[in-house]
Amino acid sequence: MISAHALELAQTLVRMNTVSHNSNLELIHFIRDHLAKLGVKSRLTFNEDKTKANLFATLGEGKPAGIILSGHTDTVPWDGQDWTMDPLSALVQDGKLYGRGSADMKAFIGIAVSQAEQFLNSDAPFALHYAFSYEEEIGCFGVKELIADLRDANITPLACIVGEPTSMIPAIAHKGVYRYKCCVRGKEAHSSLTPHSVNAIEMAARVVGRVRDMAEDFEKNEPRFEGFDVPFSTSSVGQFHGGIADNVVPRDAEFRYEFRDLPTANAAQMQSEVVAYAQSLEPAMKKVAPAAGFAFETICEIPSFLGSKDDPVTRLAQELSGEKGTTLVAFGTEAGLFKNAGISTVVCGPGSIQQAHQPDEYVSLEQLARCEAFMQGLARTKSFG
Repeated sequence: MISAHALELAQTLVRMNTVSHNSNLELIHFIRDHLAKLGVKSRLTFNEDKTKANLFATLGEGKPAGIILSGHTDTVPWDGQDWTMDPLSALVQDGKLYGRGSADMKAFIGIAVSQAEQFLNSDAPFALHYAFSYEEEIGCFGVKELIADLRDANITPLACIVGEPTSMIPAIAHKGVYRYKCCVRGKEAHSSLTPHSVNAIEMAARVVGRVRDMAEDFEKNEPRFEGFDVPFSTSSVGQFHGGIADNVVPRDAEFRYEFRDLPTANAAQMQSEVVAYAQSLEPAMKKVAPAAGFAFETICEIPSFLGSKDDPVTRLAQELSGEKGTTLVAFGTEAGLFKNAGISTVVCGPGSIQQAHQPDEYVSLEQLARCEAFMQGLARTKSFG
């Protein structure tokens, strides 16, 4: 059964509105002040306008290295969703904690922070680090600043546990998420004079077709990575805008697309293929209108993650969770960024991704109790590596 203190902290965090387009400073300052009462200093790294911050704190200063407990503080919005309660209520009912971010992933953060005093008094031969980030949901932007700060400060953690909802089963791989925007500039004309124009929608459609062709090629030819629900890379177009009237050849069009690449694939190469194809269309466009062409913008690049069942941090997560196996997850996390920074990483946290982002999002109290037991076991760990 989860302790009253841990549940109260989880509820407190859920009640804070940290949707990605809002500030997260209320939550960050709450954790900073909570830790300060225990004598723990926090490092904050901010976004450009100082409205959001990451928090990094070490419990067990003086120990040679530590294990990171990583979580993101932002949530997705709930606009237009059919909730039966206030998304910020943090209601506990029928063995579940409800609210936006309860599963993804404020409960994990609350439970981790609730164990701060235990971590401070731990005999474990390593420190524990908290790493709580901003803007994970829209592109993992905050954690990139946090990792850069660790590098600049010469802080070299042993390992990282990312507490995304995996039902407390250690996850050792996920796909990457790479999103781009393509803006097409053509030349408008009356639709009776199409030879004098460059139709931006039609040019965009050709590139959209190439994205679709790539998707079909992944499905048909890419070597499978068994364990994923979709065991090959995918590409898809999510938005398309263009045109002002039926009888005006459109000057402008815009579309957005994404790749979800296997850990064994190369997302940069995928994007290069799209750009190269677009560039091959430009000479004919520029013959009619020299200013015509394509412009690409990166929306987000979240690298895939590939750990190992043999990594010490995976074995530790198995021992602490009581799970003998491992899993792969379909969603993106910050794990690939920690791994790429040279930090051995595993994903393991309470709740299910099936409840995340949904109306009446929840995490079961049974899962929270398992997570608290995991943290308590971490404080009692005598060796690592």
